[in-house]
Amino acid sequence: METLSENLCFGGTQGVYSHRSDVCACDMTFGLFLPAEAEHAPVPVLWYLSGLTCAHENAMTKAGAQLWAAEQGIAVVFPDTSPRGDGVADHDDYDLGQGAGFYVNATQSPWAPHFRMWDYVVDELPRILTNNFAIDEERQGITGHSMGGHGALTMAMALPGRFASVSAFAPIANPTQSDWGRKQLGAYLGDDPAEWARHDATLQMRAVGFDGPMLIDQGSSDQFLDLLKPDALMSAIAARRQPATLRMQKGYDHSYWFVSSFMEDHVAFHAEALYA
Repeated sequence: METLSENLCFGGTQGVYSHRSDVCACDMTFGLFLPAEAEHAPVPVLWYLSGLTCAHENAMTKAGAQLWAAEQGIAVVFPDTSPRGDGVADHDDYDLGQGAGFYVNATQSPWAPHFRMWDYVVDELPRILTNNFAIDEERQGITGHSMGGHGALTMAMALPGRFASVSAFAPIANPTQSDWGRKQLGAYLGDDPAEWARHDATLQMRAVGFDGPMLIDQGSSDQFLDLLKPDALMSAIAARRQPATLRMQKGYDHSYWFVSSFMEDHVAFHAEALYA
């Protein structure tokens, strides 16, 4: 692992690191904020999964998580959204290929050799974190924005006991019924919709739900509401009687101005569960 940068930040350290990924068969980069408490003992960690077109640095520099994480004494990890580099397949469309890994393990050509973001986030990167930093692997929460909200919700529901809490900002909530989903799931996983179901938060909510607290914020003026399909997820939550807080935030759009406006709430939400 190579240290690309480390900066003092709210009494802790904001670092950027690179490593060779066996899972993705390329070099990967991630950001990690460690609060001051990590100098003395392992700290809980909040995973932040970013959306389409983003890399590790977008949320790291725009979401404003570090101040609130420092106050709560928790780490925040910012993975990349896809494999990158020479030899990694890409596409002219912004919502497919590099920057658009969709947090799945691709099975189709040309994506299968590198696009294994599910295994990277749930298996490989956690091992790297716990082997190299003062991270408490028993206390984890997960959140994300847009495509990252999709990833956070589906991972939390697919891995019982892994995450104490889950939240999302404007998640792609029903991708099997959306152009932000059908296109990517078809490209990465093939034409059989049965292979897509475990990567659809609405379908997973109906099937298994989440055994823990859940928080979802959605902007009422989000320009992508038709693609995100929050109503479908809300209906599934209600039908399952899943304990959850769902907030439609009046006037907010899909941008990082929206995310940063409610980041304090989300970090506090996860801290309550991680320190319970």
